Amino acid sequence: MTDIHKPRRGSLAFRPRKRAYSQMPSVNFWPPSTEVRLLGAAGYKVGMSQVCHIDDSESVTKGQEITSAVTVVEIPPMYVFGFRGYKHTHNVTDVLVQDEAVLKKLGIKKKNSREISPEAVDEISLLVFAQPDKTGIGKKHVERMEIRVGGSDAKAKIDYAKSMLGKEISPKDIFKPGEYVDVISITKGKGFQGPVKRFGIAKQRPKATGKVRHAGTLGQWHPGYILYTVPRAGQMGYHKRTEVNKRILKIGENVDEVNPKGGFPHYGFVKNHYVLIKGSVPGPVKRLIRLRIGTRAPATMEPKITQLL
Repeated sequence: MTDIHKPRRGSLAFRPRKRAYSQMPSVNFWPPSTEVRLLGAAGYKVGMSQVCHIDDSESVTKGQEITSAVTVVEIPPMYVFGFRGYKHTHNVTDVLVQDEAVLKKLGIKKKNSREISPEAVDEISLLVFAQPDKTGIGKKHVERMEIRVGGSDAKAKIDYAKSMLGKEISPKDIFKPGEYVDVISITKGKGFQGPVKRFGIAKQRPKATGKVRHAGTLGQWHPGYILYTVPRAGQMGYHKRTEVNKRILKIGENVDEVNPKGGFPHYGFVKNHYVLIKGSVPGPVKRLIRLRIGTRAPATMEPKITQLL
């Protein structure tokens, strides 16, 4: 018989394919930065739209007006309630805002303010929480997270963190139009699915085994167990995924420019700052989306937005 070569069904890079632990995706790596700035933000997926802009990429349409699909992400102001110092990946101490109302909202007992010396820490992260109650999605509880502060000088990072305590941050304070970001979120959950939908294997002809939507073989005789690489039924979707180099085409605050007449399907109207990200973003509508400064971003240029559709 002819030896047939073809790619295997289903990538092994996404193992294990089990449900995410939480809808709050964790960020395990932050890109190095010499500038003292925040390296990320969080918002809520609104839906998709179209935007006309002048193409500034190295393509055959460079300099021409093109239409691109964009994902609208609403980013309500994030409140900074503290910052945290790290020394060799170990937590040193936390400094929290001395606002009893905010700490009570978070379920944290009031703590005395501490001082962190620059020699005692390597990295600084801001402790922030998103405020979904300022959107129209119906979610009330705040969602806490850490966002790393970039920079090479520990003292400058600590001073920056102290200056941000008790303040609200908007996306204009973090990102710039034309910048590349990484998108981290939890994908749509599709429940328990068979191997045909889960891994894309071919269906069997009816005369083969009397079954159609199943794997033709579960493996060889030896070893006497089923290998983990065999496509089998199980959980599909609701996985943490990271997509790199998503470009921000626009950061806006005039919601009339982006809201359709009847609002976005299954979301409603945008009420806060928003960003337009070129292409798609994993996850359903209303899902929390974490944005991080691009870890492998190319040189950027600010695109010229001409018209919103």
